[in-house]
Amino acid sequence: MINYSNNILYKTEELLNVATNRYKITVQVAQRAKRRKYEDIDIIDDYKIKPVIRAILEMVDEITQPEIIAD
Repeated sequence: MINYSNNILYKTEELLNVATNRYKITVQVAQRAKRRKYEDIDIIDDYKIKPVIRAILEMVDEITQPEIIAD
């Protein structure tokens, strides 16, 4: 659990370091988390990961690994 928490903190810092505007990236994360929460209301596949954490992880992957989106 500690390693997982450290990984989330590391990813969050990575996202904030890449962002030019911390407020804007925070709002984007919140909007994505809110959208995902309501889109995935019927899907119970991964209920342990909160929407905001999932949004952070997705955004970091999109920024650091653009080849994921290119496919």
